[in-house]
Amino acid sequence: MATASVAFKSREDHRKQIELEEARKAGLAPAELDEDGKEINPHIPQYMSSAPWYLNAERPSLKHQRKWKTDPDYTKSWYDRGAKIGQADKYRKGACQNCGAMSHDVKSCMERPRKVGAKYTNKHIAPDEKVETFELDYDGKRDRWNGYDASSYALVIERYESRDEARRKFLKEQQLKKLEEKNNNQNGEEAVVEEDEEEAEDEDDLRVDEAKVDESKQMDFAKVEKRVRTTGGGSTGTVRNLRIREDTAKYLLNLDVNSAHYDPKTRSMREDPLPDADPNEKFYAGDNRYRNSGQAMEFKQLNIHAWEAFDKGQDIHMQAAPSQAELLYKNYKVIKENLKSHTKETILEKYGNAASEEAIPRELLLGQSEREVEYDRAGRIIKGQETTLPRSKYEEDVYINNHTCVWGSWWKDHQWGYRCCQQFIRNSYCLGAAGIEAAEAATDSMKANIARKEATGEMPPPAEEKRPATWGTDIPEDLVLDEKLLSEALKKEDARRKEERDERKRKYNVRWNDDVTAEDMEAYRMKKVHHDDPMKEFLN
Repeated sequence: MATASVAFKSREDHRKQIELEEARKAGLAPAELDEDGKEINPHIPQYMSSAPWYLNAERPSLKHQRKWKTDPDYTKSWYDRGAKIGQADKYRKGACQNCGAMSHDVKSCMERPRKVGAKYTNKHIAPDEKVETFELDYDGKRDRWNGYDASSYALVIERYESRDEARRKFLKEQQLKKLEEKNNNQNGEEAVVEEDEEEAEDEDDLRVDEAKVDESKQMDFAKVEKRVRTTGGGSTGTVRNLRIREDTAKYLLNLDVNSAHYDPKTRSMREDPLPDADPNEKFYAGDNRYRNSGQAMEFKQLNIHAWEAFDKGQDIHMQAAPSQAELLYKNYKVIKENLKSHTKETILEKYGNAASEEAIPRELLLGQSEREVEYDRAGRIIKGQETTLPRSKYEEDVYINNHTCVWGSWWKDHQWGYRCCQQFIRNSYCLGAAGIEAAEAATDSMKANIARKEATGEMPPPAEEKRPATWGTDIPEDLVLDEKLLSEALKKEDARRKEERDERKRKYNVRWNDDVTAEDMEAYRMKKVHHDDPMKEFLN
């Protein structure tokens, strides 16, 4: 309720005011009037109807809720597109150098660039465009239909009407053509039963065409006027109802309260409303029947495949890329079927097919054969079946290079070889007994030569290994070092150590010199860090 001012009221006056407000809300008392004599809605909250104290409102009013500031001079008009003001006879200063119009410059000119502009020819001066500026309000700037000419939509209506008229004319011609063919067939003498059936079908088609052509009855068929919500607040539109009106609604098939539950929000009835009826006569058996049959199951399998593939790391999404998901599912089914058939063929090839029509061998069918086997009293085989040695996965009894034994059949002096020729070289060529005799003769000859040299004393003394003194730990006492070469060796050692500390100092092409002299070794000993030396921190 609107109140003039916040004044002190007694308890009784406050109670009467509340009762009056409740009566106004219930419609038992007339609504309160403002300064202009307009009724004030009693359901408006008090914080909205109460005027601020600084307005000094003496009577109830809602002026403080209305727009009280004066609006600037906004306009609803729009640009006059394509309007021209006037056309000059010669070029004017400041006009477009290309066409000669004053309303734009040469950069904004929309006319084809001339070979010689109007500034230099003074010919074919273009008329000046009408340039307008409007001051629009907030809604006017954002109105997408501002300046739209509604009469232009008549062209769209005319185009659709002409299309419908052509369609109706074509259907009428088809109808007349079929009627003429029907009359000609009836006049013929050679009519058979099959032609009568075709004529009956044609007559039914004609009736359907007549129903389509009768526009007065069919234009508004299955047309429902309803409110269609849009982003802009909603607009009344025409929505076609896809359900055939002659079909009985699913919730009217069984009016029993304890029958299948119908959800009006989702329009679903999962169970069968008529479970005892003949399945050949009823056209609806519940939503669960359609969800678990037909393409619904294929769609479920497609979703499950997309989820499992995504969990395994594939970039697949049923909602984001449905075509990709369906293609991958088709490829998956083809690969799965090929793998299944390949596995089946492998098993049949290995174990055979008991269901095939081919005759099974007698040995396998009855467990009998023509081979004679003799057993003793204990059940042991005496003859007729030789024991087979187990074979390994490696190739056996393969002889190479004319050998008659395998490698490893001969062992002597901790070496493996061939027993056929007693050779220890694996890729050697087998010489048989001649090779064995030649090897023994060579061995006897070598032993005889050694024994002869020992007897005559011609054995050379054992060669002693000579090592440079610079490489050993013991330095001979008579070693003399060149001071000049030693100083150069020390500088070279410092440079080497500096290069080891900083890799940037190392050159790209490094050449090594393996010739180590006594001065180089002495420089290395002098620069070497002894970790056990207590004075190593004071060196250098």
